[in-house]
Amino acid sequence: MRDRVFFVSDAHLGSGADTLERERQLCEWLDSIKNECKTLLLLGDIFDFWFSYKYLVPRGHVRLLGKLAEMADEGVEIHFFLGNHDMWVFDYLTEEFGAIVHEGPVEMEFYGKRLLVGHGDGLGHQDRWFDFAKFFFRSRVCHKLFKMLPSALTFGIAHHWSDGNKRKHAKRDMLHYLGDDREGIVIYCKQRLEKEHFDYCVFGHRHTPLTKVLGGASARNTTYVNIGDWLHNRNYAVLSPDGTLELKDFHEA
Repeated sequence: MRDRVFFVSDAHLGSGADTLERERQLCEWLDSIKNECKTLLLLGDIFDFWFSYKYLVPRGHVRLLGKLAEMADEGVEIHFFLGNHDMWVFDYLTEEFGAIVHEGPVEMEFYGKRLLVGHGDGLGHQDRWFDFAKFFFRSRVCHKLFKMLPSALTFGIAHHWSDGNKRKHAKRDMLHYLGDDREGIVIYCKQRLEKEHFDYCVFGHRHTPLTKVLGGASARNTTYVNIGDWLHNRNYAVLSPDGTLELKDFHEA
């Protein structure tokens, strides 16, 4: 019975020598859940780079795109959250298989549970330079300028920036939980919780699988879940009809 909600993020397809195997495993996982998946939430950075050209489709990812189209045809509702690596997904996924695209965190409700869901980049105002860069890259001016460049050059620029970004985060030990006062997503969630209640706050971006009950009067025992990544860990999360949300590892399934 299709009665569960599944979450996955940060596959960064197109990056690394193992990208094809990573994509195959992602499709294998989608096959394993398709008979129980009611809603699929892709929480950003599924692609290491994507730009929705008018007449071109970025090379690769055919297995995943085909699998998503197949699931959509079978009635699975698919949500795609823009990440900082695939922020330039415009209307292609919507037109091809009806994906619902979200630019930022959104409120959702399943089985009587209220969720705050998003990718997680740029939240909590921890990096003003990142805020500016995100604003510029998502602007119409940047889109038009990028379209004017040859695709070989744009992909080269994107992958060079992506590789440099991964090295920078590795040096800064960013793949470990930094504490409530230094985690931008947690800061953002607590700010939202001062105004309204959520049972779960579910995000990606940090590549750090974590389930944590947020303390404080405003949180009211809200559970923060970072679903980790598919780049290294093959993590995902599932919300069941009884309202429980579990963080899982496909290697252990």
